[in-house]
Amino acid sequence: MLDTCITPFRVWLNDLDVLRHMNNGRYFTILDLARVDLMMRSGLWRQLKARGWYPVVTLETMRFHRSLELGDRYNVRTRVIGWDEKHIFIEQGFVRDDVQVALSVVRARFLKRSGGVVTTAELLQLSEITQPSPELPEWVASWSEAEGGLALKQSTFASSVS
Repeated sequence: MLDTCITPFRVWLNDLDVLRHMNNGRYFTILDLARVDLMMRSGLWRQLKARGWYPVVTLETMRFHRSLELGDRYNVRTRVIGWDEKHIFIEQGFVRDDVQVALSVVRARFLKRSGGVVTTAELLQLSEITQPSPELPEWVASWSEAEGGLALKQSTFASSVS
């Protein structure tokens, strides 16, 4: 689980937007597939399914550096960069010809189909990870903490819309 997983992709016609480069929303769909690939290759996916546990994204951000165009082959490099009591933090980079095209950080947690939350401790035990979390980059920790300001409460925008 702590190794980098490299998942190959290619840009297809249905990936494009009206400007004929990969649609920004498609990047996030590809990230989902690459995270599942990491879990499948590590053997964790089968164990999660057997327990009725599943991942959900709680926060994500993306920095776009270059465009991907029709026919481009690229890889998504996925790696766990750390965790806290509730979340797993994953870095995922889009790489074409050894050049980074986009970089994302995703914060995820796991839920139980029977109801409730899978603690990070439970997930680490299942993954047989005994080491402490690597120190998260300062900006990632601040970003995750700042998200509390977006808590599920009525926003000013929502209250002004009739």
